[in-house]
Amino acid sequence: MSKSLGQSKRLRTQFVCTACGASSPRWMGRCPTCGAWESLAEERLEPRSSSKPLGNVAGDRTKPTPLGEVAPDAAKRIHTGLDELDRVLGGGPVLGGVVLLGGDPGIGKSTLLMQALAGMAARGRTVLYASGEESAAQIALRAKRLGTEGVERVLVQATTELEEVEAAIDDDKPEVVVVDSIQTLRSSELESAAGSVGQLREVAARLVELAKRRGIALFLIGHVTKDGALAGPKILEHLVDTVLSFEGDATSSHRIVRASKNRFGPAQEMAVFEMVRDGLREVPDPSAHFLAERPARVSGSVVVPISEGARPVLLEVQALVAPALYGQARRVAAGIEASRLAILLAVIERKADVHVLDRDVFASVAGGARIEERAADLALAVAIVSSLRDRAIPSDLVVFGEVGLAGELRAVPRAPQRVLEAKKLGFRRLVMPAGNATQLTREERADVEIEAASSLADALSRSFE
Repeated sequence: MSKSLGQSKRLRTQFVCTACGASSPRWMGRCPTCGAWESLAEERLEPRSSSKPLGNVAGDRTKPTPLGEVAPDAAKRIHTGLDELDRVLGGGPVLGGVVLLGGDPGIGKSTLLMQALAGMAARGRTVLYASGEESAAQIALRAKRLGTEGVERVLVQATTELEEVEAAIDDDKPEVVVVDSIQTLRSSELESAAGSVGQLREVAARLVELAKRRGIALFLIGHVTKDGALAGPKILEHLVDTVLSFEGDATSSHRIVRASKNRFGPAQEMAVFEMVRDGLREVPDPSAHFLAERPARVSGSVVVPISEGARPVLLEVQALVAPALYGQARRVAAGIEASRLAILLAVIERKADVHVLDRDVFASVAGGARIEERAADLALAVAIVSSLRDRAIPSDLVVFGEVGLAGELRAVPRAPQRVLEAKKLGFRRLVMPAGNATQLTREERADVEIEAASSLADALSRSFE
């Protein structure tokens, strides 16, 4: 009898890793899946429901259908009133779509979505803002400070109970719902604390299912770890349709919203905002905005056109090379991957015959922006050599291209769009890989001088002519 009771008790609990979400029937000091120490937390196992899926009746089964006979259902989008946010979402949020927005504390996630809700409410939409982090009075104070038209029509609910949010959705039938944040909601059907792996899976699954069934545009605000990744199990990102990251430097007013996943539009799209006193202001021309304070004729400063998404943006890459006075040379990077900087320094030393490995090198992207694509390799290399030689490059020059380990220049995607953006801002010389130069048409080459280079050494010599 005692043995059967012990087996029954073991069946009702499991241990889930808070780092990766893997489950184990017993506690272990180290997760067998991801190797994290002291990360297994005990959670209760819920009995498997025997009810049929929603919308399925007895004897009704889904049957395979030829893809050619399936009518494509056009996504029903709504406009938020923020053109930049609509563009990064692929045209606006989709009814029945779920968006996960992550970012550092205090960067402006709640402000952005409150402005979006106010814009949709001003257009006659019923919207709900459910917050587990702030009281209704605190939310009202922030909304009053924003002063956005339609903000007084936003429905506000301050709660940490999932069932109360579901009840509010049933009663008010909103078209758009914001949950701030997903880590603060908990279901009373589970005994674990809010934010645990089990609660996150349960809350997210039920909210996503409700949004799909009711045709609600759902926004989930998520916490991030100290490394900048979304907190919680990876399944959270798999459940949603769109994943947005809110980036920015605390010392800068610039804010960037970047899409890393989008089932209803292009991924890697980017939107730029500026934090002002009354909220977030859109930046329709980010290239001119980021280059507004660029110093003239200064060594170590190079302009690079990046193309993350459909719109290219011109950014300023800066480098400072100084003697290593304290033994081992230091490498400091801001807005650029540090490992990529170390690789480029080795290539510059070995393949371009420029001695820089024994120097301190500091590199950054001006304005608090961040560059992830390899097209900025050549611009960073030119900036490093420019600072080392204390020699400024021409002010009308733009540089882009990927640098290989053999010192060769590799073509990058969307070169024509980069050239057109540079021309629009008044740049008249472009140094680029030879593979990209052959892709340009006569119209794209008009009014600019194209310098095609096949190697890093060739590109450096052309940049300083």
